[in-house]
Amino acid sequence: MAERTAHRHRVVVVGAGFGGLFATKALKNADVDITLINGTAYHLFQPLLYQVATGILSEGEIAPPIREILRRQDNVDVKLGWVTDVDVEAKKVKVEAPSISYEVDYDTLIVGAGASQSYFGNDQFADHAPGMKSIDDALELRARIFGAFEIADLQSDPAEQERWMTFVVVGAGPTGVEMAGQIAELAHRNLVGQFKHIDTRKARVILIDAVDAVLKTFGDRLSTHALRQLHLLGVEVELETKVVDVDATGIEVETKRGHERIESMTKMWAAGVAAPPLARKLAAAAGAQTDRAGRIMVEPDCTLPGHPEIFAVGDMMALDRLPGVAQVAIQSGKHAADQIKRRLKNKETGQKFEYFDKGSMATVSRLHAVASVGKVHLSGFIGWLMWLAVHLLYLVGFKNRFTAVVHWFVSFLGRGRSERVATFQQSYARMAIREYGDPFERRRALEAAEAAKAAADGALPEAAPAEAERTTAVSSRR
Repeated sequence: MAERTAHRHRVVVVGAGFGGLFATKALKNADVDITLINGTAYHLFQPLLYQVATGILSEGEIAPPIREILRRQDNVDVKLGWVTDVDVEAKKVKVEAPSISYEVDYDTLIVGAGASQSYFGNDQFADHAPGMKSIDDALELRARIFGAFEIADLQSDPAEQERWMTFVVVGAGPTGVEMAGQIAELAHRNLVGQFKHIDTRKARVILIDAVDAVLKTFGDRLSTHALRQLHLLGVEVELETKVVDVDATGIEVETKRGHERIESMTKMWAAGVAAPPLARKLAAAAGAQTDRAGRIMVEPDCTLPGHPEIFAVGDMMALDRLPGVAQVAIQSGKHAADQIKRRLKNKETGQKFEYFDKGSMATVSRLHAVASVGKVHLSGFIGWLMWLAVHLLYLVGFKNRFTAVVHWFVSFLGRGRSERVATFQQSYARMAIREYGDPFERRRALEAAEAAKAAADGALPEAAPAEAERTTAVSSRR
């Protein structure tokens, strides 16, 4: 990697999702030094997470390493960590990483930290109904889905069998529809005849949403088409139904029929998104406003009011009621990069971000999708071909594209699922982390306590690091 020079313009990019990654790549030939900070070492292609959860693709095919993607871009320094705060006066970001904290100075800041799952104030639901925002979520759901059939096969009580073979998906947007459709395909096609004591075709897949239509933003025609296809798959669609409680063995809802409980061991949440906590912290520091979802209200050029050196892109920004989709992130990231390049060339800046809507699409079942592109509305196999082409186009790396096509061929034309490995660790990691906490956080807390005690005693805490290492090692083995 080329050596940095002190006089170069410093750009810090927070997040390696679509917005941050495309902004970074757009600055490849600019006279800047870029520091890209991300909480994972990979770029995640979120639209295909549901295929990891249902055994079609492996996590590596939708999450290529950031360093590999940017290996030929010499002006980038990739750093692991989560930005926890921004000092807008000193122009630096504060970052937490496993076992270390650090700060990075910037001249221009691009924040594209994505979105988190929203449970509308009921975060306790997450323990029993994981969302679909990370590789961890997808692997946990994969373990729960395939594990549910395995455990159902062991049950002698019909009621217990039914509880384990009932799958509830909350949220009838693209992710929820895709997830429900794939679980139904698993039960009614891929797993048929593989179990001795259960008939997987008797599995119930229930799709719930408080709104009155599936894929509501796609328009009445495609929404109706998707609903019909879901019914053909055997998915039970419960609209105008509000979730009021979720526990380990079921979910409680309010419907037009009244209060009901659905017994189910496997639930999945796809009902809402919210900006990460960093958005509110940054907005407060910069004197900006946020919307109800926590997104930062930005100027037309994607900068924060009064801070032209800070851009918020993708799911972090609230602008013109733009949807939280990949294309908004990609285009806003490129727009921020273009503004930076214009400033460096002393050209006029402040141009309004113009979003070009390339349409929306969602798969409903095998070889069947719906796509809305402007005035063109496609469904069925033609819609699926368009979905296939678009997702291959934006899937990073030739190797990933090739293996994805192979796995799609196996899954959609055959009856197999190439990625069915699921472990107990994947199933229970969420609860273990909640129970035992983050070992690095415990280490930091121990060191801080030892330092405080030493300061009070007037002695140096020589034994603290060794004790902390031993505590971390023990906790990691539990």
